[in-house]
Amino acid sequence: MPVTWNDLTVSFEHIDRAKLVEDWKWLVGSSLPILITSVGDAFLQNESGEIYWLITGSADFEKVAGSYEEFQGKLQDNELIHEWFLVAVVAQLKEQGVALEQGKLYGFKQLPVLGGKYEPENFELTDIEVHFSMSGQMNFQIKDLPDGTQVNFEVTE
Repeated sequence: MPVTWNDLTVSFEHIDRAKLVEDWKWLVGSSLPILITSVGDAFLQNESGEIYWLITGSADFEKVAGSYEEFQGKLQDNELIHEWFLVAVVAQLKEQGVALEQGKLYGFKQLPVLGGKYEPENFELTDIEVHFSMSGQMNFQIKDLPDGTQVNFEVTE
């Protein structure tokens, strides 16, 4: 079953870009998303035009290109595509019949920073805004804790 660009990315035109990363401001500053992967990561562009990869499972924010044009070029690199978009995981989810829906992405059941794995069993269809809000809030709460610290989260409404 072939994996297409539509399997690897999600449309987010219906969402305010600044609001989408509001719970990540502590890490991304004023950078805004330009591309969202179907596995819940995002590529953001800052005011200088540089492109960064926000890895929501581990709260990493790394520069991947100095310009949008450079980023477009890197999107032609199969190795980078497999790394950035978790092609193997998306292919397995697709084979298992977990199809993307409008407004949703494959979100983590358990964040990798909290012990979750980058495996199909740890992904479920999740609202795009909920994914970015929850992962941003959780990563913010644990960002200063030493590795291995036991944490408990209480979900309130």
